[in-house]
Amino acid sequence: MNSDFPVRRNPAASRYEAELDGHLAVAEYLLEGDRVVFTHTFVPPELRGRGVAEKLVRRALEEARQEGRRVVPQCSYVALFIRRNPEFRSLTVG
Repeated sequence: MNSDFPVRRNPAASRYEAELDGHLAVAEYLLEGDRVVFTHTFVPPELRGRGVAEKLVRRALEEARQEGRRVVPQCSYVALFIRRNPEFRSLTVG
């Protein structure tokens, strides 16, 4: 399993992206003032089981923390990731 792949933020498309083997995985978000609402995470079947979603979401949450944003995990994967990684719980709204 190669977990050494770049994750890039694409502000024009409001998403974080990782491209591997010609396939694009994304974690989509909306900015609402000082909040970032994570709406959807998608990893193509060809890339599943390689830690792609985890790396996308970790990077997105780390950047939210650095920017002083609160997080709204509308995406079920992001919500699950935060439950499994308590170091990010303080970012959530509510």
